[in-house]
Amino acid sequence: MTDSDPKPPSRFRRALGAVGRAALLPVRGAGYLVRSGKAHRHFFLPVLNGALGDQLAARYDARAIKMSFRQAERDVAVPDLRLTQPHQKTVIFLHGLMGDELIWQAGFQDAPDTRRYGPRLAAEAHIRPLYLRFNSGLHLSENGRELNRLLTELVETYPDAIGELVLVGHSMGGLIIRSAGYYAAQASLNEEFGENQKSDESEKLSQHEALSENGELSQRESSPSGNSSFLIPHSSLKKAPWLAHLRSIFLLGTPNDGSWLEQNSHLTAQLLQRIDLFPTRFLSKALNKRSNGIKDLRFSILVDEDWQDAHADDLTPPRTPVPPLPGVQYHILMGAWLRSTRPSALREYFGDGLVGQDSARGHATFGDEAALLAGASVRTTVFSQQHHGGLLTHPGVFQYLKQWV
Repeated sequence: MTDSDPKPPSRFRRALGAVGRAALLPVRGAGYLVRSGKAHRHFFLPVLNGALGDQLAARYDARAIKMSFRQAERDVAVPDLRLTQPHQKTVIFLHGLMGDELIWQAGFQDAPDTRRYGPRLAAEAHIRPLYLRFNSGLHLSENGRELNRLLTELVETYPDAIGELVLVGHSMGGLIIRSAGYYAAQASLNEEFGENQKSDESEKLSQHEALSENGELSQRESSPSGNSSFLIPHSSLKKAPWLAHLRSIFLLGTPNDGSWLEQNSHLTAQLLQRIDLFPTRFLSKALNKRSNGIKDLRFSILVDEDWQDAHADDLTPPRTPVPPLPGVQYHILMGAWLRSTRPSALREYFGDGLVGQDSARGHATFGDEAALLAGASVRTTVFSQQHHGGLLTHPGVFQYLKQWV
């Protein structure tokens, strides 16, 4: 060591520095928590609603989220969206359980200036992105009916601004899209059925007048219009304004046939209740406090009548089929979390870690291609070694969206 080299700090100084750094750790930790809290403050309320949102809404708690379009982290009424560009392709994004609209735009751990699917598609595919936030603790069908109402209002308010309509849903969001489609189609069928009834009444009146004048009445066969969820005539969808614009639906990690995680939670709660001891009754009641939205994920209950049924809590509850909409292309994008070296049965069951692959494919809904209604089609794509949340940031998923949106 030469005379010009700086002398190393003494042991005393090193010890003093270590004590000082240790003393500052709580301050630095608190600072990190504050910064993290600020970055995630928008997320606390959606998490609360996902867990207990039905109870918040039942007592009109101000923290209960109401489904709304969102801009700049604020609820925006449909007339205030001020859509002006005519006939622009519009893509509407719906988050999943305990999520919010920002998952489509940016993430806390993303690199600076990183843009997620919504902003990137707007810039590169020249579409109009719209984002919705909803109370994920409510029944899926309650959110589905409200989505149907909002989309109807959107198209009626901006008949010239909305071109093709594309819906993108992650996890629970995909189920709510399907529920909204069911209620829109049923409303169209009911309207058509009402018009048929009016037509029949008018025809009967004409026949009655002819009988009065001619003294005879020709008999005609007639058959009432059905209201089956299996039959959705393509012509009837013209009466549902937003369905007439709908071209594609993207389901990202959507449990179309139910969640194995919620199925196990339900079974656990039932077993604890049957043991019928004080500790097990307590645990069962605590477990059953989870929201209606979470409970509906057991078999993806999309229709009011199913969760209102007296057998809704049975191991095999009633489940009204919700078929694909005619004239709509469905894109099922799902992750495969486990490596390909794992047994195939295990990989199928766990899927992306939260949604099994069989459920994501939706065999009960999309499995029989021959039974799909006119114009409906399904494309299924698997992204290897991707977990449930990773579908929101995967480059391959974005390229797929960009190609098919």
